[in-house]
Amino acid sequence: MTELGWWGVPIAVLGGAVRVSTPFLFVSLGECITEKSGRINLGLEGILVMGAMSGYALSYITGSPWLGVLGAGVAGLVLGLLHGLVCNLPRVNDIAVGIGLMLFGTGLAFFLGKPYVQPKAPTLPAMSLGGWSGSPQVQAALEVNPLFLIGIGLAVSLGWAFRNTRWGLIVRTVGDSSDAARAMGYAVPRVRTLCTGVGGFLAGIGGSFLSLYYPGSWSEGLSSGQGLMAVALVIFARWKPMRCFYAALLFGGAGAVGPALQSVGITSGYYLFNAAPYVVTLGIMIATCSPRRTLAGAPGELSINR
Repeated sequence: MTELGWWGVPIAVLGGAVRVSTPFLFVSLGECITEKSGRINLGLEGILVMGAMSGYALSYITGSPWLGVLGAGVAGLVLGLLHGLVCNLPRVNDIAVGIGLMLFGTGLAFFLGKPYVQPKAPTLPAMSLGGWSGSPQVQAALEVNPLFLIGIGLAVSLGWAFRNTRWGLIVRTVGDSSDAARAMGYAVPRVRTLCTGVGGFLAGIGGSFLSLYYPGSWSEGLSSGQGLMAVALVIFARWKPMRCFYAALLFGGAGAVGPALQSVGITSGYYLFNAAPYVVTLGIMIATCSPRRTLAGAPGELSINR
């Protein structure tokens, strides 16, 4: 990017936003489904890390990164169902269970993933959107992973499904009023457990992106708190899938600022720029801290709403 000068900064931020936003997108969409049903899963960080480890290990063992993605989703599904089943027990708080799941998932991933820190597993392919440019730097910056495109399609589909399908109506009814859902004959615990499992599945896929594409390796510090930030992202998006996509791009762009500036030779304050996603998260939480703003559009059965 040094050849392009300052013009390389927005291109690098755009390319970085696409890469960094992909795990945010999948985790936030998964949490959106979970919270729409009236349950919060704060264990997303543990699911994300477990998905990253499982995907990388399965890719290394089988030689297929796509099998790794599927395996990561299954690992997230198992942890999500575990969270859902435990939360169905009497007098169990979903927030406390989520914190326990975060510690359990992270610790289990660290323990099982030690043999895969050094080996190199096959990674996911990339699609280049920079063929119009003769610059190798631009072509590299505008490489897109298929998972990003799948995430966009998923966000559009979920937004439509919540508004126009019987499944979406059931999930929204369970999330807004469990009494009304029971009166209509819906099994509230079953719906919430399934939604939490699906949310875990998507979070696991988001974790596989970290280990199988960007940065493309497995290590214990891989997620950097992205699972927890995704919860704030869903609140900021007002529980709407397409807004989750836009918010994920915002978080991804914030995370890409530091590397983009470094590419044009600005290294002073590099670590401060790397903290941009956390600053954005803090700013969002401050901006939406009033009950009127924070709870606007929130499902009525969420713990923060009761």
